[in-house]
Amino acid sequence: MVNVSGTTAPGFEQVREVFIENFAERGDIGAAFAVVLNGELVVDLHGGVADPSSSRPWADDTLVNVWSTTKGVTAACFAMLADRGDIEYSAPVARYWPEFAAAGKQDVTVAMLLSHQAGLSGFRDPAQIEDFYDSEQAAARLAAAEPFWEPGTQAGYHAVTVGFMASELFRRTDGRRLREFVSDELGSLDIHIGLPRSRAAGAATMLAPPTLNSSSLIGDLTPAQIAALANPLIDPLAPNDPAWQAAEIPSANGFATARGLARLYGALASDGQIDGTHLVSPATVRAATTEQFRGVDAVLGAEASWASGFLLNSSGVYGPNGSAFGHSGWGGSFASGDPEAGIGMAYTMNQMGTDLIGDPRAMALIRAVYSSR
Repeated sequence: MVNVSGTTAPGFEQVREVFIENFAERGDIGAAFAVVLNGELVVDLHGGVADPSSSRPWADDTLVNVWSTTKGVTAACFAMLADRGDIEYSAPVARYWPEFAAAGKQDVTVAMLLSHQAGLSGFRDPAQIEDFYDSEQAAARLAAAEPFWEPGTQAGYHAVTVGFMASELFRRTDGRRLREFVSDELGSLDIHIGLPRSRAAGAATMLAPPTLNSSSLIGDLTPAQIAALANPLIDPLAPNDPAWQAAEIPSANGFATARGLARLYGALASDGQIDGTHLVSPATVRAATTEQFRGVDAVLGAEASWASGFLLNSSGVYGPNGSAFGHSGWGGSFASGDPEAGIGMAYTMNQMGTDLIGDPRAMALIRAVYSSR
């Protein structure tokens, strides 16, 4: 029997039961799950082991790489910037970053960039994983690049590249790179871009999925898909590499606790405050979660509904309410907010699963939350 610690408020006992079932029946090794309801932390669970090689247990402050769940944090940071009047979703990116206008991208707006419509799903020229470790140079390459499609005509998941462009755009507007902004503004939530060196010894070790790796995504793909998913192929174990941990990849190398992510989304889903500190107004959250694209994503090949950095709940992956929004990460992590229900929740784990979205462990927990209310 796995050792599970943490708390559940009265009425949420079923969530704890399902969390335990995830270890017994759905393959979890180490994980955490948290729920905020109307500003109160009502579920805060963790269990299993963070590092199977040493049997080090998962602690209440264990950080783990959350892959693309990081994109939702980036989206929240842009909402905070918009709330302060420092950036406009409808403005061209080139207003803030003139070099971005090259190769026909002069009309790409901030909202289009964040909703994967800019046509820059990856690099056109060959790239290596080391290219991801120089965010500034990666952004410069993308600013000069020709898009794979006419911007605004379709969306195609910018799996990694959106993070580099987001960070450079942030620097051009706020003066801080996204990693610095997250550290300054969200550090109290234990959310980070990259892994702080002081926390490396306690971080969770990422475990590859049993049957899925990034190479299994490669088949008869379009150039835009190849650029997004295979240039370069990313090793599922990359988060265990100190070079990955030290990098700034605001689309993929966020390290966080489930509790911190749930508190962030809990604020986004309610009054935009955490412990009396204003993050973002509900009006700005509504603008950030306004649908920018709905249709078949040209990279994922599946129906998607994108807002300005958030995935909207068009398929019910974040519960029964259409108002929900969030982002999921490769292997199973997710964080979401539901303004209708006043809920923010997040799941983090080290054993990557085989589903790109709708991981069975996450879905079981989400169902338990909504049936508990």
